[in-house]
Amino acid sequence: MSERRYIRATVFERAFNAVPAFLARLGISVYGSRLLAVRGRRSGEWRTVPVNLLELDGAQYLVAPRGETDWVRNLRASGGGELRLGARRQAFRATEVADAEKIPLLRAYIRRWWFEVKRFFDLSGPEASDDELARVAPQHPVFRVET
Repeated sequence: MSERRYIRATVFERAFNAVPAFLARLGISVYGSRLLAVRGRRSGEWRTVPVNLLELDGAQYLVAPRGETDWVRNLRASGGGELRLGARRQAFRATEVADAEKIPLLRAYIRRWWFEVKRFFDLSGPEASDDELARVAPQHPVFRVET
C-alpha cells in the first residue's frame, strides 16, 4: 500500500485541468489524456477527472502523480471505472501495481509527461536512476487498466 501523500491542486492547476477535461468530453485527446470516471466511495455518484493514460508494452496504466487523491481512493474502493473520450466509454477493472513493479512504469510516465508533472515527483529529472524511482514509488499509486 502507498505511503499517504497528497499534493492538492492549485487554483491555476484546477483551471488548467478543465481544458483537457473539456477536450476529452469532445473526443479530443491531448497527449494521451482521457477522462477517468469512477464511482465515489461514499456517494456512489460518478466522479470524473482528467488523467494521462500510459500505454506501455501493450498494457495500459494510470499513474497518480499527486499521490493518494480522491480518484485513487475511489478506484481502490470500486475496483474499476471508465476511461472516456468523447462518446467512447472503456469500462475497466483496476489492479494496483506493487511498488517493486513500478520503476519501469514511472520511468515511462515521467519521460512522457515530465513537463506537466515534475513538481509532483522528487526526482532529478526524466532520466532519474532506478534508486530514485524506487524511493518515490510508494508515494505514487499505479493501476493496471484491464478491460
